[in-house]
Amino acid sequence: MPSFYSKTTENEGQTPIYICRPDDVDTVYEALPESQVEMAKSLNFSGKANRVVRLPAMGDVGDAVLFGAGPKTNDYMGAIRAGHLGGHLREGSYRIETRPDDWDVDLMAIGWGLGAYKFDRYLPEPAKCPTLDISHYENADELQSLVEAIHFGRDLINTPANDMGPQALEDAARKLAKQYSATMETTTGQELLNNNFPMIHAVGRAAHEPPRLVEIDWGDDQNPRLAIVGKGITFDTGGVNIKSANSARLMKKDMGGAAHALALAQMIMANNLPIRLHVLVAIAENAVSAGAYRPGDILQSRIGKTVEIDNTDAEGRLVLGDALTRASEDDPALIMDFATLTGAARVALGPKLPPFFCNREDLIAPVLKHGLKQIDPVWSMPLWDPYFAMLKSPIATMKNSGGGFAGCITAALFLKQFVEDSPWMHFDVYGWNPSSQPGHPSGGEIFALRGLYDWIKAGGLSE
Repeated sequence: MPSFYSKTTENEGQTPIYICRPDDVDTVYEALPESQVEMAKSLNFSGKANRVVRLPAMGDVGDAVLFGAGPKTNDYMGAIRAGHLGGHLREGSYRIETRPDDWDVDLMAIGWGLGAYKFDRYLPEPAKCPTLDISHYENADELQSLVEAIHFGRDLINTPANDMGPQALEDAARKLAKQYSATMETTTGQELLNNNFPMIHAVGRAAHEPPRLVEIDWGDDQNPRLAIVGKGITFDTGGVNIKSANSARLMKKDMGGAAHALALAQMIMANNLPIRLHVLVAIAENAVSAGAYRPGDILQSRIGKTVEIDNTDAEGRLVLGDALTRASEDDPALIMDFATLTGAARVALGPKLPPFFCNREDLIAPVLKHGLKQIDPVWSMPLWDPYFAMLKSPIATMKNSGGGFAGCITAALFLKQFVEDSPWMHFDVYGWNPSSQPGHPSGGEIFALRGLYDWIKAGGLSE
């Protein structure tokens, strides 16, 4: 991973960056020599959002960068906009000289790091990126750890299925566990049936690599127990209800929930938060072969409920069901699950605002608050119990798909049947940026975690 931050105390060789809104351009000009001011004016720099002007060295004056923050009104990106600099400046060392008064310095540094991300695994040479001086930040290590966790999650999502199958995803989890001295157990293939994880087994049994459940444990037993569950479908063909070519194109990202779960775990472990962590990643490839599960099949589940298969392309909720039941058995203070679960969530809220569901009303407002604070928002959706009628089956406890209405709600209601009384949050993430924005390059993306980390760090599990 290339370095995107510098922690040296030496300013020599660093290029200063002046970030300003349109109203502050004249104030910035007062700090520059006349020659550079004239050049900036000739280039019509006005503080317009995302405008970058590089001023070359002139005589004894070093080079400088001007960056437009845009007007304050409706600036929903705020300091994350600094990600445009991290993603577009050439290689070199930089420091922030001025910034808008309302820009949070931590978010500015985070935005830079998020924007500096490049997925270069398959390129002939490693990507190069600019580095930002954060030597004056007391929490520099924490900020870097948060960005590195998001880069890690993005890498997992961006890696194609031929190199990120069930075994490779397990290996990534194992490497993470080893890095932070956590323990890890894996239940694989026939062991899933022997240990009562029948739905995980059913979804993945048709693939070349067997399905598995990864469990990571970390932290002191005296601390609040947090279970993090991730959907790890390494590729989703749709199964017997096979996807169209267009729908299948991005299905390498269907393990995005697992990437979110592992990235949040990394944030917590890297910063040694007082949490007893239990991470569960349900891993399978939803493939088509003679052994594939079928529409009309009735599956047993770990909790004892039966599920009639209405659509084999609603497989993520099946593997999550068994994993959520396992998470509930240890009586955690909270269960969080992450999944690229429904297209209906994208229809409702688009690709960049994840819906979340929670069975504890008192936890909803704090999560929303911390998400907005970190410019990492989520949106609360209702667990509207009357809609569970759409999942009724005459021959089983329920079916796995509810038809065309309220798809993200019925999916959440399905999952709710497997957590029983445990406090629980469900995040239906897209895991992908269809287009680039400052701090959010196109491709694999990790949503919501900075806000959740901030909430957990602030004592959210004790609320």
